[in-house]
Amino acid sequence: MKLHAFACISIFLLSLGASPVLLQKAPKKKPLNANGLTKLPPCCEEVRDLKVQIANLSSMLEELTKKQETDWVNVVMQVMKLEGSYKQMETRVMDAEGKYSEMNNQIGIMQLQAAAQTQTQTTADALYDCSSLYQKNYRISGVYKMPADEFLGSPELEVYCDMETQGGGWTLIQRRKIGLTSFNRDWKQYRDGFGNIRGDFWLGNENIYRLTRRPTVLRVELEDWEGRVRYAEYAQFYLSDEQNSYRLFLGNYSGNAGRDSLRYHNNTAFSTKDKDNDKCLDDCAGLRKGGYWYNCCTDSNLNGIFYRNGDHSKHSDGISWYGWHGSSYSLRRVEMKIRPQDFQQ
Repeated sequence: MKLHAFACISIFLLSLGASPVLLQKAPKKKPLNANGLTKLPPCCEEVRDLKVQIANLSSMLEELTKKQETDWVNVVMQVMKLEGSYKQMETRVMDAEGKYSEMNNQIGIMQLQAAAQTQTQTTADALYDCSSLYQKNYRISGVYKMPADEFLGSPELEVYCDMETQGGGWTLIQRRKIGLTSFNRDWKQYRDGFGNIRGDFWLGNENIYRLTRRPTVLRVELEDWEGRVRYAEYAQFYLSDEQNSYRLFLGNYSGNAGRDSLRYHNNTAFSTKDKDNDKCLDDCAGLRKGGYWYNCCTDSNLNGIFYRNGDHSKHSDGISWYGWHGSSYSLRRVEMKIRPQDFQQ
């Protein structure tokens, strides 16, 4: 009996050694959380929390970036609006200053005209150009109306006075700066004058002839489309009368406008589209589209066509001064002004 029991126990132990699977421990079940899901180890939970935090921070950063862009656009719009308001105020101030200056000029002119009616004038105190106004202490640049003077034989004349450049006292006889006034005019219009005295105009050959009957200086001011300014000055300038076709006579040249580009036109008669007085077989006034002292034909063309932005290489009829920018560049602004040689500040 004892032998039988021992045999059974031996057989059972041998069976365990032959089958190691039976000796392995059963795997432990992973712990579950409250929701019945497998509970992650502590390190994995921290990684997941970090990912959530990064996602939240990225979302906040994106919102802040969008808000910053919106705020920046608003700031730019406000700056632009302020700049626009500033420009409007600046324009209003300039308009007000211009009106104030013009009112002062008009008051001065009225005073001059009243004095002219009550006084007998002589050659010394006559008012017939801007230099005589300057000598009477009118020092503001602007438009003045010269009273008619029987003693001098001069009619009533509206002029623009430059009371600042090189001491002042200049009477403008020509100006180009806006480009809305055509200078391709006939003989009568150039003789009598045309345009707007506050803008682009020609004072009139007859008026220029009268103003230059005493020794006169001519100053030509030029400006290109880059804002650079040059000038040419002539120690003597006068025109002959209409019977002699308002022939041009010039003295010595000085200035910084490059080569003297008016000398070529010296001692030439004035020509217009209906009166060809040039020294060329070609009709220079017709080719250059203006009235001028054409030779054969030009070394300058200050009464040509107003071309914007300068270049007019396809034409030869712009506002040109060959000694500075050549024949294929049309200037932005030109002023021709005169005053007596004996002018004193």
